[in-house]
Amino acid sequence: MVGWFKNRQIARIEIIGPIDRNMRDRTLESLEKVEKQKFPALVVRIDSPGGTVVDSHEIYAALRRLQSKVKVVASFGNIAASGGVYVAMGAPYVMANPGSITGSIGVILRGNNLERLLDKVGVSFKVVKSGPYKDILAFDRPATPEEIAILQQLIDSSFQQFVRVVAEGRRLTEEAVRSFADGRVFTGEQGLELGLVDRLGSEEDARLWAAELAGLDPKTAKFYTIRPPKPLLNRFLPGSAEVWQRLRFELETSGMPLWMWRGWGSC
Repeated sequence: MVGWFKNRQIARIEIIGPIDRNMRDRTLESLEKVEKQKFPALVVRIDSPGGTVVDSHEIYAALRRLQSKVKVVASFGNIAASGGVYVAMGAPYVMANPGSITGSIGVILRGNNLERLLDKVGVSFKVVKSGPYKDILAFDRPATPEEIAILQQLIDSSFQQFVRVVAEGRRLTEEAVRSFADGRVFTGEQGLELGLVDRLGSEEDARLWAAELAGLDPKTAKFYTIRPPKPLLNRFLPGSAEVWQRLRFELETSGMPLWMWRGWGSC
């Protein structure tokens, strides 16, 4: 009876907040449940400013693999930008709210230069390295022009991957994608005009669309939300998990290429 029930329901997974290794692990676990329990359709609710390159790509790739077995619809919430867009390209059908903030297609890499602060407190470092670029993006000195050139090549390579994935997922030319993939953000309504999304609507509209695609009765095909276990911090310190998640993400990703909308902290 349980299998019969789920064969007539629509799985729902949330990707909320920055995409990092923890988000990747939880999402991949949830997608595995969708496949094993043979749900006919899935709505992926995305409310994320983006995140790390590899973690976003692995979620995207898992959604691509699932397409042959499950009807997958991506539904944009308040924000689905940068890595949030990349993940959504794993779904063949994309719906955004007219006011969703999306776009920010691009790559960013940041490093911290604490040289002046360290000088004030009298701290310096002695570095022994095997090659001239082993301490690239060191926080106790500015980057050299040669290091900037190396990092720019890294960013350009990741950006080309992003453009290619969007072009393939949205059936656009790479030239068309590059015309709006300059880091700008836009609304869901503008995304529809650009071809980044297929339809405008709410999450409920996404449910109805998924039911239609899977041949289910929209009146009875309800959401079955798959929720992975909450992080331990969430259980013992409710409300503090978001602050810790933001801090941990900032610390862990310093010096890493990100598919991330850098304006997310102020929204």
